[in-house]
Amino acid sequence: MDLATVIGLVLVFAGIIGGNVLEGGNPAALFNVPGIMIVIVGSLGATVISQPLPNVIGLPKAFMNAFMGGGNHNSAETVELFVTMADKARREGLLALEGDVEKIHDPFTRKGVQLMIDGTDPELLRQIMEIDAEATKHRAKAGAEVLEFWGGIAPTIGVLGAVMGLMGVMAHLDEPEHIGPGIATAFVATFYGVFTANAIFLPMAKKLHINMEHEQHTLELVIEGLMSIQSGDNPRIVREKLEGFLAPAERRKDGGEMRDAA
Repeated sequence: MDLATVIGLVLVFAGIIGGNVLEGGNPAALFNVPGIMIVIVGSLGATVISQPLPNVIGLPKAFMNAFMGGGNHNSAETVELFVTMADKARREGLLALEGDVEKIHDPFTRKGVQLMIDGTDPELLRQIMEIDAEATKHRAKAGAEVLEFWGGIAPTIGVLGAVMGLMGVMAHLDEPEHIGPGIATAFVATFYGVFTANAIFLPMAKKLHINMEHEQHTLELVIEGLMSIQSGDNPRIVREKLEGFLAPAERRKDGGEMRDAA
């Protein structure tokens, strides 16, 4: 769970609703069914028009990824995995890693290790893994693009809702009981458009881009780890090379046994 996303959403709602209460407003007035229909449903429809259907169907997964964080990889643990495999491969050969493949939970890493054990040519192995990494990037980018478009169109649909509300008011100027609800729909629709775009859709799209960059960085780490083991680098070199992908705080500083392995 990405606590930053959760905390951010809580702060957004607390700030908006709390500010509304402090101004003497009624939070219940922010709930307006016509405004929701016009802005949320209408902007979603425009988003569906603009995007391939598989991308739209993947929206729930995109929201989940924004909440869960940057993929299945822990970069520091991945480094330790490759150092351990490098040590074993150097002492017993690549085929000795066969029994460890099923213990690797990440599909991308498991695929690469299996191809390496099978004796795939190094250049071909790199090519296969880079294609796989690029496909992963493309899938992750699709969700962010859907949310970016949705965030871009929602305020405009909100303005459309405001115009519709004012049209209704103008049509019933001789009926005072209709003026208040019409104006409420107009202003609430605008609020929904600006709020959903700038507090939900666009921030989540940005979070998906950040998660995608982190995931790609770790996939590059995996590819370099595979290349190092296949070329027969000793564990110390493997560690030094792969720790270059880590932030200083994530790197081992204890000069442990694997760092000194021959």
